[in-house]
Amino acid sequence: MEEMIDVYDHDRNRTGLTIPREGAFLKEGQYMLYVLALIETPDGRLLVTQRSLEKRWGAGWWEIPGGGVRAGETTLDAVRREVPEEVGLTVGHEPLSAIYSYENVDLARGDNYIVDFYHLHLDFTPADVRLVDGEAIDFRLCTWDEICQLNKDSTVLHFERICQALTAEGVLQ
Repeated sequence: MEEMIDVYDHDRNRTGLTIPREGAFLKEGQYMLYVLALIETPDGRLLVTQRSLEKRWGAGWWEIPGGGVRAGETTLDAVRREVPEEVGLTVGHEPLSAIYSYENVDLARGDNYIVDFYHLHLDFTPADVRLVDGEAIDFRLCTWDEICQLNKDSTVLHFERICQALTAEGVLQ
């Protein structure tokens, strides 16, 4: 089944256009929405996953869980769906707000999107994490210093944006 997305304007208003995500080419002023989840353990470590080696883009790189917002979803709906899908953890129904957002415009590739970061404080152990075949091949629970080192040794997708999100939240100076 094809995954459908709503197309939004710069102000996050739905344009009324719903299109297949695969092969979407967005024009100027058109955006899709994404979510990213900073998932923190009670002892302050963050969950990072290693992308499958079969991924077309960023194979083997480290990242935080997240994904595209489907048609009819809010970014909060999407983070509550994506986290269980990607890492098997449950996001409660308490109110959550995005801690940081950014916009990407790439007119040449039709890759325009707005990303909302959520910072989730979940009580879980490594045994609770369940990776999805084809999505991720490994995971780590890392301190911030370990994530910085991981980015030096390899690549952590969205690293600069993660820094900006944590700075906006007041976690990083």
